[in-house]
Amino acid sequence: MSAFLTRLVARATAALTARTAASRTAASPAGDGVVRVTLHGIPVEVRNTRADIETPQVLARLEEALALIATHQPWRLAHLRRDVRAIRVERLACRGAFVPGDSTIITELTFLARRDISAAPVASSIVHEGVHARVHAMGVYRAAGELPREERLCRRAELAFGEALPADLGAPVIERARASLALTDREVAPAVDWHEAQRRQNDVDRTAHRRAT
Repeated sequence: MSAFLTRLVARATAALTARTAASRTAASPAGDGVVRVTLHGIPVEVRNTRADIETPQVLARLEEALALIATHQPWRLAHLRRDVRAIRVERLACRGAFVPGDSTIITELTFLARRDISAAPVASSIVHEGVHARVHAMGVYRAAGELPREERLCRRAELAFGEALPADLGAPVIERARASLALTDREVAPAVDWHEAQRRQNDVDRTAHRRAT
């Protein structure tokens, strides 16, 4: 672990210690105990509502992901610094999202907590959402019928990023990007029942909370 990351984890751990016990439970309001740091010049907010997930480890994985982007496609990191206000880490019913209203990228909490994958898929997801942010920053208006086209633009960016990585890191990124690019328009930009997705997420969180307490 680098000296920078050691200091980062120490700061995050201190912030977590100061939180109340209630703010560490799955039932905590999203705004309680928000940990704020800056990684690679980008403000980061972590809203950890899962007692079984350690915020310092989430931050460590996010730092790894951003470091991959900085090393292998540094211009994308420069775009992120210009195009987004922050990266917000929180529970979400998908890996990531771009919120145009406040120019924020959301990276999903449990996705960052996974250790059965490397940091490369996390970095690829951020690259994907960064393309959405770039399109928004350019003032491009997106009609519903144009969403598949933009989604393919994001997937091609993922593919290019995977190809820029060392082979062992890039392989799963390339595989997923190619599979996505082969989908139909309806499949690549599907209509999502967010109420059902939220219900399933809540069920998972309740189960995780019971196991952690």
